[in-house]
Amino acid sequence: MDAVDFFLVPTDRGWMRDSGPICVRNGEGAVGFNNFAFNGWAKYSNHKKDALVVAKANRQRKQPLWEPVHRGRRVVLEGGSIDVNGRGTLLTTEECLLSTTQERNPGFTRSDYEGMFRNYLGIRKVLWLNRRIAGDDTHGHVDDLARFVNPTTVVTVVEENSADENYAPLRENLERLKTMTDQDGHPLRVEPLPMPKPIYFDGQRLPASYANFYIANGIVIAPTFNDANDRVALNKLAELFPDREVTGVACRDLVLGLGTLHCMTQQQPAAVPGSGK
Repeated sequence: MDAVDFFLVPTDRGWMRDSGPICVRNGEGAVGFNNFAFNGWAKYSNHKKDALVVAKANRQRKQPLWEPVHRGRRVVLEGGSIDVNGRGTLLTTEECLLSTTQERNPGFTRSDYEGMFRNYLGIRKVLWLNRRIAGDDTHGHVDDLARFVNPTTVVTVVEENSADENYAPLRENLERLKTMTDQDGHPLRVEPLPMPKPIYFDGQRLPASYANFYIANGIVIAPTFNDANDRVALNKLAELFPDREVTGVACRDLVLGLGTLHCMTQQQPAAVPGSGK
C-alpha cells in the first residue's frame, strides 16, 4: 500500500480510461495532462462528476495541464477510443469518431482529428479501423478491438464463428491492419486474439473482449471470462510480452458494467528525473 496514492474525487462511474487524463511526455521526459472534455460517450446525461475528474485530481498532482481545443471549441475524447505505440502512431475507429451516432465532436472530419492528435498527442500517423464489437455501448472504442503490444506489433480480436455478429467486422479490421504501416512506413506485425463465447445478461449482449488488457510496470493484467479461450488468450499475450508477467483477472462480473480492466485504468508515465513534472 506504500506504493498507492489515494485521490478522493467524486465520480459518476469508475471508467477512468475515458474520463481520466490522457498523458504526454516531452523530449526532456516531463509529463503533462491532456484534459479532454467528457460528455458521457455522447449517450448518458449523468456524467457531470466524471467531467471534472482530471481538474480535481490535478489539484493534488499539479501537472502541466491542457484543455485541447480545435476549430474554436474544446475537444471531446475518451482514452478508450485510441491506442498508441509511443512512437507516433495511433489506432482508432471510424465508427466512434466519424459516425453521426453518439457524435462526440459534430462536424469534425478525419483530417480534423488527425490534426488535433498531432497537436496534442504528437501523433504522426492515424490508423483507422471500422466497427466495434457487439455489446459495446461506446459505439466503437478501439480498446476492445486492437491494441499495440510494442511499437511494431498489434493484437486484434478475431471471431472464428461465421454465424456470430462479430465475425464480419472483426475480419474487416484484421484485413485493414494487414495492409497498414507505422509512422516510418514499416509494415505492422499483426497477431490475432480469440474472442470468448458470447456473454449475455438479461437478454443484453456484453462487450467481453480479451483486447481490454492493461499494461503496467512489469505486468499485464488481462480479462478472463470462465471460457475455454481464456488460456489461449493468456498464452498469446505471454508470448508477446516476454518481459512481463501476464495475469488473468476474472471479469464476468465486471463486464456487467459494459467494460473491464483497460476501461477502469489510465496510466501516467514516469517523468525522467530532473525534467520537472
